[in-house]
Amino acid sequence: MKLSLKQLAVYIFLVAFGCGAGIFGSRYFLLKNSSFQQLRNVTMASPPESVVPNSSNGAIEATGGDNVNFIAMAVQKVGPAVVRINATRKVANPISDALKNPLLRRFFGEDEQPIPEERIERGTGSGFILSEDGELLTNAHVVADTDTVQVTLKDGRSLEGKVVGVDSVTDVAVVKIEAHHLPTVKLGNSQNLIPGEWAIAIGNPLGLDNTVTIGIVSATDRTSAQVGVPDKRVSFIQTDAAINPGNSGGPLLNAQGEVIGVNTAIRADAQGLGFAIPIETAARIANELFTKGRAEHPFLGIEMADLSPIRKQQINQEKEISIQQEAGIVIKEVTEDSPAKRGGLLPGDVIQKVNGKPVKTSAQVQKLVESSTVGDIIAIEVNRNSKIQTFKVQSGAYPERK
Repeated sequence: MKLSLKQLAVYIFLVAFGCGAGIFGSRYFLLKNSSFQQLRNVTMASPPESVVPNSSNGAIEATGGDNVNFIAMAVQKVGPAVVRINATRKVANPISDALKNPLLRRFFGEDEQPIPEERIERGTGSGFILSEDGELLTNAHVVADTDTVQVTLKDGRSLEGKVVGVDSVTDVAVVKIEAHHLPTVKLGNSQNLIPGEWAIAIGNPLGLDNTVTIGIVSATDRTSAQVGVPDKRVSFIQTDAAINPGNSGGPLLNAQGEVIGVNTAIRADAQGLGFAIPIETAARIANELFTKGRAEHPFLGIEMADLSPIRKQQINQEKEISIQQEAGIVIKEVTEDSPAKRGGLLPGDVIQKVNGKPVKTSAQVQKLVESSTVGDIIAIEVNRNSKIQTFKVQSGAYPERK
């Protein structure tokens, strides 16, 4: 078969074009595959998100920082304002009292040096600076039974602190040191915390200064009874950030480095769980302690319980009353000569509303009462024997423990 010069030229062009396309295609494939391999080897870091409600429209927004350094940024911001508090107190020596017994004294000469009647007890806790001129907040049990404490700042300075006020009901205390231009913390908001948000604790556990632990807010509104400290009047924040002896009085932070609570190591058996006093409660009590030297707590004088079918049956049997509802907040007992007694409340009443606000748990009732002032008139709507009645109770001051 003979080919014309024109046909031969076309065939040569097609062969050359095909070879070029093949070479280009193979290089494109190699380049593409190489880029794909490079992309596969890149680890993309996404920032952690702390989910908080949007105050303007109630929507949930994601906030937080880079997942490498948002904790470090919070600690750098707040760490300088966290202090160590060393408290020294004198306590009675039980051995000394026992040796005063004449029968035991027979075994010791009258001239023998007696055992000291008091012994020195030392403890370490944490605190944080509220104002540039040296106002500090800590736990009451850190500074209990002492008038002065030793405060050590992060920069190494050690100053004497005066215990200005102690409130054992909320476990909040305030201390004043003589200093100026001190670093301070920024107070946040604990009212809208959602379980799962970041929680950062700073303190001095076991005397190890400025130790940082991190976890999440694992629950909110834990009642004092649930936590195992029924003598307190606080709705606690629960966290899995490690809180150990020595952390007490230190700040619990959110992802932005704002203080949302005051850590308190109140449960030695709380493995993996810690508790914090909401900052709104702590700040309010601290302000009262600084201005008046004491804090007053509204008091009604009722013991409440959240109803369930089983709880209803138990209370009816124990208290010999007849509760019909299987949900709500029942008044189990009314203290004699209390505001509730004078206001007309009775055991068996099921609380429906407080000051016109519907309530479903005893913690909500406690919060509403705590947010009032001693002497306020509180309207309590109850269901009594299937009839809705409202009683006006003037709150009194929480009685001091003797």
